[in-house]
Amino acid sequence: MPLETLSVSRAFGGEQGVYRHESIACGVPMTFSVYVPPHAPGARLPVLWFLSGLTCTHANVTDKGEYRRACAEHGIIFVAPDTSPRGEDVADDPAYDLGQGAGFYLDATQPPWAPHFRMRSYIEDELPGVIAANFPVADIGRQGITGHSMGGHGALTIALRNAGRFRSVSAFAPIVAPTEVPWGRKAFASYLGDDPALWRNHDACALIADGARSGPILVDQGEEDPYLAEQLQPERLANGCAAAGIDLTLRMQAGYDHSYLFVSTFMADHIGWHAAHLNH
Repeated sequence: MPLETLSVSRAFGGEQGVYRHESIACGVPMTFSVYVPPHAPGARLPVLWFLSGLTCTHANVTDKGEYRRACAEHGIIFVAPDTSPRGEDVADDPAYDLGQGAGFYLDATQPPWAPHFRMRSYIEDELPGVIAANFPVADIGRQGITGHSMGGHGALTIALRNAGRFRSVSAFAPIVAPTEVPWGRKAFASYLGDDPALWRNHDACALIADGARSGPILVDQGEEDPYLAEQLQPERLANGCAAAGIDLTLRMQAGYDHSYLFVSTFMADHIGWHAAHLNH
């Protein structure tokens, strides 16, 4: 499908763009941002996917993530999709944790969400093809994925369901066990129905318990995060990875909260960590 360029700006020798296209999976126009670092003509570059959290669009990390200097240094393309379909004809809910801005990176099966809320298909299948057709990306074996909060949930589950596709996986304050916490239970019941057995394919800890595996994982979590105890519970991921033999580095960061100030503080560190795997 044709790609519409909404804006392009120079940054650290590369180009930060915002783009829109008609999504087949979601049935509405979808907007995303891409940073392409400086590179030699004909070069094919590794890709780092960033999935955002509740209420966010592509713009939150694009404006606040402070990733461009590190991506330019390491030669990594940075892709930031939206968190859900949007528009007047797209179902929504007054609550911040359901509907537009809260797609949870799954394909909804229940009304009124099913027609458009197909973020799993969009992120796993459709958007990678759009990126590959329009940007100088390397082969699929040189890709990493990361995300924040709900996007951390998305990064972990997408990597676990697609073994071998991502060399590296990281997350900032991820929802690691959504079937066990209020945010996930509310969203899954609405999008997928009342059978918890159908939710397990969208829960990182459940996927690991059921045999899914991934490459190395890096997680940063703020100790002052107001959602830590009720919604995030990183110790569940630590226990699951230890039992499964998955290489997890979990760093509890004293004094940090859930905001993009926390994300931006450790963003360059994550990009360098991904680069060590993607450029190997």
